[in-house]
Amino acid sequence: MKRIDLIRTIEGFGCLLVRRGGKHDWYRNPVTSVSQPVPRHREIKEGLSRHIIKILSNPADGLSSSQSPEDSST
Repeated sequence: MKRIDLIRTIEGFGCLLVRRGGKHDWYRNPVTSVSQPVPRHREIKEGLSRHIIKILSNPADGLSSSQSPEDSST
C-alpha cells in the first residue's frame, strides 16, 4: 500500500499527526487515545498497513479484523 493512501485512511478516522520521529511519524486517534508509528517509506507492506488501520480505527466504525467490507452484506 502506498504511504499516502494509508495516511489518508487513518486521517479519515480522525487521527492526527503527533510528532515526526527519526524514521517514523506518530499518529494518534483522539477518540481512542491510541498512538501508532507509521514508517516513512513510499510502500508499506500490506500486513503492516492492515495492522496500523486496525489499531487506529474507531470501534464505532464497525471494522473488525474478522470481517471484511465485502462480507458485511450477508
